[in-house]
Amino acid sequence: MKNYVVPKLEKIIDEEKKVTHSLLMDDTEKAILEPAKIKVKLKAENVDICYPPIFQSGGNFDLRPSATSNDDHLYYDSASVIICAVGSRYNSYCSNVARSFLIDSTLKQTKAYEVLLKAHEAAIGALKAGNKLSAVYQAALAVVESNAPELINNLTKSAGTGIGLEFRESGLILNAKNDKVLREGMIFNVSLGFQNLQTETSKEKSRNFSLLLADTVIVTNDGREVVTQLSSKALKDVAYSFNEEEEEEEEEGVKVKTESNRKEALYSKATLRSNNQEELRRQHQAELARQKNEETARRLAGGGALSGNNRSAARTSTDLVAYKSINDLPPPREMIIQVDQKNEAILLPIYGTMVPFHVATVKTVSSQQDTNRNCYIRIIFNVPGAPFTPVDANALKNQGAIYLKEVSFRSKDPRHISEVVQMIKTLRRNVMARESERAERATLVTQEKLVLAGNKFKPVRLSDLWIRPSFGGRARKLPGTLEAHVNGFRYSTSRPDERVDIMFGNIKHAFFQPAEKEMITLLHVHLHNHIMVGNKKTKDVQFYVEVMDVVQTLGGGKRSAYDPDEIEEEQRERDRKNKINMDFQNFVNRVNDM
Repeated sequence: MKNYVVPKLEKIIDEEKKVTHSLLMDDTEKAILEPAKIKVKLKAENVDICYPPIFQSGGNFDLRPSATSNDDHLYYDSASVIICAVGSRYNSYCSNVARSFLIDSTLKQTKAYEVLLKAHEAAIGALKAGNKLSAVYQAALAVVESNAPELINNLTKSAGTGIGLEFRESGLILNAKNDKVLREGMIFNVSLGFQNLQTETSKEKSRNFSLLLADTVIVTNDGREVVTQLSSKALKDVAYSFNEEEEEEEEEGVKVKTESNRKEALYSKATLRSNNQEELRRQHQAELARQKNEETARRLAGGGALSGNNRSAARTSTDLVAYKSINDLPPPREMIIQVDQKNEAILLPIYGTMVPFHVATVKTVSSQQDTNRNCYIRIIFNVPGAPFTPVDANALKNQGAIYLKEVSFRSKDPRHISEVVQMIKTLRRNVMARESERAERATLVTQEKLVLAGNKFKPVRLSDLWIRPSFGGRARKLPGTLEAHVNGFRYSTSRPDERVDIMFGNIKHAFFQPAEKEMITLLHVHLHNHIMVGNKKTKDVQFYVEVMDVVQTLGGGKRSAYDPDEIEEEQRERDRKNKINMDFQNFVNRVNDM
């Protein structure tokens, strides 16, 4: 309603479009079934409609959910009323919302809506655990009797029904005769309206009107929750004025009502809302432009490109030093391409001289062979201004410098070319991975040092655990041990470089999940600040054990349901699962007692 129906109606009225009720119904139904298009984060496969969306105007109104949207054009002339009702399902559970919109309303229409709004709020307020269902309708009826007794005969005969898997729970109707008791967790479609009202106006289609309000409400232990309250029903948000009263000279003090052309009228609420959105968009663009200008200024000052997330400055060409002096170059060899893995450089023969390039300056390297058995190697470098090239602050400082974009070599030795290409790619991948990890570590919040238990107490320990995310690398993954020390956890494997420390002060949430309906027992830790697990930056770490092996014996044939071996195997699996769950539970309890 808020994200699609209201903006759609405002645009139609503001642009004076001719749109039928049935077309609005179809468009709204499509929007419900494709929530991503209206910026609602729901899975489309779980969304459905309870009934086709209802749009009514022009004097023909039906307040029942079984009403249909006819093929008449939406009527939004002076003193007109538009009723919109939308019912949708998510995971088979229903919800409903309905609103009435007033266009240049008369005093009678405004008063009727104000009374209906008070009665609707009174009905919602009576939804308390322990009250009878009849009390809800009586609360609404009392408001109408005290504020507008002449409208009692026009009030709907119920204030709604229960709602859930069924759109209408026939046993939970909110009328004056239902003595069932409200309980916590019940959900109601509180729907109240005035029907067959009349007002004095020169517009024939505006004389007959009805009003309807509906919200989905959950009864809670301390009152109720209106789940559709984001769609406002306040008079100031549903009443639209196009004909304005202008004041004459102040000394006369007389108000003269002027009927101006709709094109020349003061902005309607629809236009004002549109203008507000446009103003917010302009402000956002101005803020982005300001941030971009500041970033450019920092680059010109040599500070590198920084984002708002405290990322480290981009590497400049002065950071990429393969050899500090010419004396550090490897001994001269043949004029062939060389890869110096120790200094992370490649040496290219250019005009009889070996010219070194740091491997980080290489963008891509490739090779190909022609029909004459000539093999070519092509090396493309990162240069300023090229797409997807890291920012180099020196490119802005030294704008007169000349950069080498690419270089190609021809060789009769395809084996050597293939070996060089592979070595360059491997070296470049390792350097890029290291630099990426360095940049990630630069953004980490400094953690306190882990205080080992030592002689104070024996650390609480869980053995043979696996960790997620894993440490990575191509080596075989090994299980590890989780220990609880004075101020944090330490997880380590038999490899000296595979170790993670998690401080107690950095833990935001910690969860223990026993293996009830799962194949694993795990501890999940959600952190305040990121840490590095191997070369991965993460805020969530899991330690787990597989309680049983997912193995199926293919050669054993079909076993009987009462096979002793099968029964014994199942019992062993249950015992193993119970033991692992108990070990984890004891570990959790002992850590809590520390």
